[in-house]
Amino acid sequence: MGGQILIVDDEEGIRTSLRGILEDEGHSVLEAESGERGLEILEAEAPDLLFLDIWLPGMDGLAVLDRVREDHPGLPVVMISGHGNIETAVSAIKKGAYDFIEKPLSLEKVLITSAKALEFSRLRQENLALKTRIETEQTFRLTGESEAIRELRRAIEQVAPTNAWVLITGENGTGKEIVARCIHAQSRRSEQPMVAVNCAAIPEELIESELFGHEKGAFTGADKAQAGKFELADGGTLFLDEIGDMSLKTQAKILRILQEQRFEHVGGRKTITVDVRVIAATNKNLLEEIAAGRFREDLYFRLKVFPLEVPPLRDRAEDIPLLMDEFVQAYVRQNGLRPTEFTPETLAVLAAYPWPGNVRELKNFVERMLIMHSGKAVDPGHLPPEILIHASAGEEEGQASSGEGADDLVLAAEALVLGKGPMDLKQARADFEAAFLRAKLAECEGNISRLAKAVGLDRSSLYKKLKEYGILER
Repeated sequence: MGGQILIVDDEEGIRTSLRGILEDEGHSVLEAESGERGLEILEAEAPDLLFLDIWLPGMDGLAVLDRVREDHPGLPVVMISGHGNIETAVSAIKKGAYDFIEKPLSLEKVLITSAKALEFSRLRQENLALKTRIETEQTFRLTGESEAIRELRRAIEQVAPTNAWVLITGENGTGKEIVARCIHAQSRRSEQPMVAVNCAAIPEELIESELFGHEKGAFTGADKAQAGKFELADGGTLFLDEIGDMSLKTQAKILRILQEQRFEHVGGRKTITVDVRVIAATNKNLLEEIAAGRFREDLYFRLKVFPLEVPPLRDRAEDIPLLMDEFVQAYVRQNGLRPTEFTPETLAVLAAYPWPGNVRELKNFVERMLIMHSGKAVDPGHLPPEILIHASAGEEEGQASSGEGADDLVLAAEALVLGKGPMDLKQARADFEAAFLRAKLAECEGNISRLAKAVGLDRSSLYKKLKEYGILER
């Protein structure tokens, strides 16, 4: 199967000669008589090879080469040079050109050079695809051994090899995009691109251009033609994240294109046909959005061919140590830090925390602890205020409901304070109270008045306790 080749040369005879040679080999050929026109064609088309004359009217070949290397770094460029500018052609090679051929053109040289350049381009694309696939498999994986994650993995294995569309739901930070990438990596489209679109991050007036592409001059600021996400995902997967944040107007257009897999650029008339698999995700309850008139019911059922729900981290707390170990190893490797350990008492506190930000919050927490305590052990007293306060509140509730009083307080103190082992009741109370006040003080940003109000003490009693525990200097 031939490739698409662009010839940029101001001599019509050269273009005609090259066209004949290349078309006889089964290639499709595009022509441009100037560098400016050649760049316009590159924006509208995606050729596999460029033949570029050095001497051109207006923008010369070296200037065009610079633009090509900047905007289309993977495109192989073969320079066409006259007898008197071999030195310039060598300079072009140093700038990134693949090769050069001299005028008058040699049939054998053209055939050999084009064949090698196209093979080089093909191998480069395969290597990039393989690298991307390996990185995806290493980076985007579902870590955990909880039953919820095992069930999610089984569902992914079922749906991935098919072309079924998938609707992924779950809270923010649970890893919906990771699930989407796992599906793509295990699908028959894995060697084709996966293009992600955050529907909530694109302004309403630009989302059509972003999704469907636009022609030059279609709107103010459209100084060149641009392919849309649907076009870029052709043959692969289109991931529509935060689909619930699309306006009803955009939802209507999306529905039509999803059904027909055909569209036009904004400002264009040419119909473009694509083959994409759609995976959508949202943190919203779309049935509630439909009831409120904010989401189209027909689009919901079009997307929900195979629904998947990603569980929140609080529902799979047993996975927290595995996730933390993975985050520690990755961050240590990337930043050259020493590994940090988390004591069993600390892990128990972390397991009880509800993690409203889910896996994303856990990852940020681990990175923060590694920066602050590189190479050291993290005890419960080192935990951020929001975690420690939640833990202490939970223990106080447990004390009130158990009726055991002192025994429960001892257990709470031993769990929350620095893993000191057996201690008497007085010391347990003191250590528990000190840890609680340190956490509250941090939460109140050092403001004593706010702290007094938060813990229900008058300022004089609070000062006395803070000094007693060494939290304030005497």
